[in-house]
Amino acid sequence: MRKGFYEDISTFLVKHTFHTRFFLSRLTKKSKIAKKIIDRLLFQGDEVYVLPNKNTVQKTKSATISANIEVNQSFQKDDSEFVPSEILKIAIREASDIVIMNKCLCRSSNDCQDYPQDLGCIFLGPASRKIASKYGRRATVEEALAHVDKADAEGLSHVIGRNKIDTIWMHVSPKEELLTICHCCPCCCLWKVLPDLDNDISDKIMRLEDVEVHPISDNCKMCKKCLGDDICFGGAISLENDKITIDQNKCVGCGHCVQTCKFNAIELNYTQKSVDSVLNRIGELVDYKKH
Repeated sequence: MRKGFYEDISTFLVKHTFHTRFFLSRLTKKSKIAKKIIDRLLFQGDEVYVLPNKNTVQKTKSATISANIEVNQSFQKDDSEFVPSEILKIAIREASDIVIMNKCLCRSSNDCQDYPQDLGCIFLGPASRKIASKYGRRATVEEALAHVDKADAEGLSHVIGRNKIDTIWMHVSPKEELLTICHCCPCCCLWKVLPDLDNDISDKIMRLEDVEVHPISDNCKMCKKCLGDDICFGGAISLENDKITIDQNKCVGCGHCVQTCKFNAIELNYTQKSVDSVLNRIGELVDYKKH
């Protein structure tokens, strides 16, 4: 009875916080006291990395191949090349426990019509055993890998890391034993609030090292679709001097703009260094692996 009571209250609080997230995020810049309270309650100890989905990477590769063919240059595609979303799969294969949420709390709370509401987060590590069955189900490695593939196919951006709010609303602990993997769309909790958060908090949501997203002015047709409210995760894209620009200090490398552009006027690049560094860091943040 008591456990069910806490579950119901947690769900209510998360849904209420979700719909007030813009107000709360702006408070962190307006009030030092509010910032300190919000940071401690919801973000203390957080470190989250944003990963572009596989489609974004493949679109950039395809555009590069086409460009090289047009100028009669040779270009050999390496189909075995590591893509960032493979980080999720490595973590899943190493995990001691796996739980897949029955639905995405953000998309269901916002009644999202653009992306599947049943594509929920994946949680890894010993603390995931405490997640109530009403929220998620125990899963095999194969089921979790297929879940990532489905999220990739839907064009969702991924985040992976330690996220305190997940331990709060699901009433599980410790946070050092729960690894969060989310598949994000513009309905999700962090999308669009990032620019409103104080830098000390927003800096906890990071892009992979060496990931770069750049506009290609020669290809741009000025359709301005990349300037839409639901496009940029970090609010990094703007129009300056009649050109699309991307603020690298705000860009989190989600690659959503690359998918949106129909003219291959935005590209995403990365190196193996980014993959290696985040895998090592995640292992330091959360004890989620089999022993």
